[in-house]
Amino acid sequence: MKATQKLHEIGQSLWLDNITRGLLSSGTLDRYVKELSVTGLTSNPTIFDHAIKNSHDYDEAIDRGLRKGEAVEDLFFELAIEDLRQAADLFLPIHMVTSGVDGWVSLEVSPLLANDTSKTIAAAVDLHQRAARPNLFIKIPGTKEGLPAIEEAIFQGVPVNVTLLFSASQYVAAAEAYLRGIERRIAAGQNADIGSVASLFVSRWDVAVAENVPQALRNQLGIAVGQETLASYQSLLASPRWQAAFNSGARSQRLLFASTGTKDPRASDTLYVEALAAPFTVNTMPEKTLNALAEHGAVSASSPAQYKDVLAKYGEAGIDIDDLAAQLQVEAAASFVESWTDLMSCIESRGQTLKAA
Repeated sequence: MKATQKLHEIGQSLWLDNITRGLLSSGTLDRYVKELSVTGLTSNPTIFDHAIKNSHDYDEAIDRGLRKGEAVEDLFFELAIEDLRQAADLFLPIHMVTSGVDGWVSLEVSPLLANDTSKTIAAAVDLHQRAARPNLFIKIPGTKEGLPAIEEAIFQGVPVNVTLLFSASQYVAAAEAYLRGIERRIAAGQNADIGSVASLFVSRWDVAVAENVPQALRNQLGIAVGQETLASYQSLLASPRWQAAFNSGARSQRLLFASTGTKDPRASDTLYVEALAAPFTVNTMPEKTLNALAEHGAVSASSPAQYKDVLAKYGEAGIDIDDLAAQLQVEAAASFVESWTDLMSCIESRGQTLKAA
């Protein structure tokens, strides 16, 4: 049995952290579903930037859209929604057979809106309506400004993938924002079954501290933070407040482990996936990690019992977890803005080249 299938036996969903038009048209994504147990996917501005830069699959649509005078951002969302609708349709049978637990795809609001709550809400509602797929999440960052947008989007019935979470405390804040939106729906007599996941970024922790800790502590911090967050997640799901919401028809917001590709070439290429295999969670991974897991991975249900000892050792080494989590969130938001700017420039320059040709 492949380790990819074993993850599902443990109870963890395996999603692909990538989408390109080539993946769809070549049948590769369909093969991943059938052979590697992939049951969903995620996207972000960096992924689409690479997809457009590294292929000509979007040239005809870019040329047509810009010749019609479409704004570059509007054109991008047309391209992204077209791809994600096709992916959502591929995953729809999984979505239906799991009663909406699995089979999701994700589309991100513009990173330029990360500090604007009202515009984030409006964009989330608009994109969800435009995509018109029941199994499409709108990604909203779990920043201070993003939290009220998450609550309001959930209240308005928009499924949300909360992104840019780096710690247990950031996860709890995002989970509570989701629950407030659900509780408002219950109080208003509305259907409480609105899907959501909360995405914890893992590998960036170890990149951030690699040069500041002893060799013996390398590549352990991301896993420890993931396990700490898993413990918080399990505690929330068992709490009376959450169980009261479940009793009114609410759906659990699942914890999703993101950024699980190994960055250190000296470490195992399936390090984070194997360490964070936990029931009723999701792991979204890049293609390289997915294929490595299928070829030589070995997974079993993880135990978060040791994370406190590991985190204490990092504290002794001078790493302030809360401060670093805040820093990582700010840096990740900035990197998505940079990727977004590059993406818009890529579409515009590609259009100019096609027009000249």
